[in-house]
Amino acid sequence: MSIELSQSTFVIVDLETTGPSPKSGSAITEIGAIKVKGGVLQGIFESFVNPLLPIPQYITDLTGITDLMLANAPIIDEALPLFFDFVGNHEEIILVAHNAPFDLSFLKSAAEAIDLPWPNYKTLDTVTIARQVLSLDEVPNCKLSTLAQFFGTDVDPNHRALDDAKATTEVLHGLLERLGSMNINTEEKLFDFAKNAKRIQNKKFYGQPSI
Repeated sequence: MSIELSQSTFVIVDLETTGPSPKSGSAITEIGAIKVKGGVLQGIFESFVNPLLPIPQYITDLTGITDLMLANAPIIDEALPLFFDFVGNHEEIILVAHNAPFDLSFLKSAAEAIDLPWPNYKTLDTVTIARQVLSLDEVPNCKLSTLAQFFGTDVDPNHRALDDAKATTEVLHGLLERLGSMNINTEEKLFDFAKNAKRIQNKKFYGQPSI
């Protein structure tokens, strides 16, 4: 029997990085995450990560994160196991991110680099859901800033990991309300919807960039 979404535990994560892709040598500089169940906050995770390489100036301009701020931060070998501990049992949580392929690519690459097994998390991308439940009449694109404004989030996204995770959490709750009105109220129905939405979107590009 599928779990009711009202009883599901979601961990919403956001990363800041030194660049666009781990394949190009970019690394994580900050991890922020929110754990919620039934709309109730269960925990907060926040950590700088020393990437052991200089931060490009354009990233500092975007995020405000400097090399000096990261000088005494834990390296990924220390920070990632702590994050996994925070997330908890992969069978009991749903890992959520806005433009999840970006965050997951960095997390998986980091885990592989330090020989840390990747838990088989159930994952959800709020971009995929938003593209399917919101119309272009409602939002011109599915950027986090656009969705935050549409749903009237208390926290404005600002390219810092924890604040963006908080904004994404509020966006997620808004999207789950929309899905509830469509009788999508269990994990099984949610992932069926997400799978179909991704298939549809792979066939036809929708809207503008999502980050």
